[in-house]
Amino acid sequence: MRDPKGMVDVGDKAVTARTARACGSIVLGEAAFAALKRGTCVKGDVLATAKVAAIGAVKLTPALIPMCHPILVEGVDVEFELNEADESVTVTVTVKSSGKTGVEMEALAGAAVACLTVYDMLKYTGKSMTIGEITLLEKTGGKSGDYKRHD
Repeated sequence: MRDPKGMVDVGDKAVTARTARACGSIVLGEAAFAALKRGTCVKGDVLATAKVAAIGAVKLTPALIPMCHPILVEGVDVEFELNEADESVTVTVTVKSSGKTGVEMEALAGAAVACLTVYDMLKYTGKSMTIGEITLLEKTGGKSGDYKRHD
């Protein structure tokens, strides 16, 4: 077994503009999707709460993931798409920063926590909701260059 090294030293890396965009989805089911669409959730505005939760998760990522560096978050965008066909919500989180390390983990954490928040807000309608893939869609900047998911 390899000796764990701990946090990566980014001291010699160049400061560059960096972005990352990640998404996640949650299949709600009929009752939860209806409550979301009607705006009748007993806990309040589901998507507004999930947006605030996603932004909070982005900012707190280093506290959640042990080897993540604290970064200066310069911008967070959170978008939701409702899909009638499968009664689901897809969240996309975009994070912008200038620094020595990327923001992929922040975007992924934001997407995951947004989905968890939607579940929490609507769980009174039933517990059978399913959180789907949390996926990095693209990232820019840094030594490893740009990445765009193709599928």
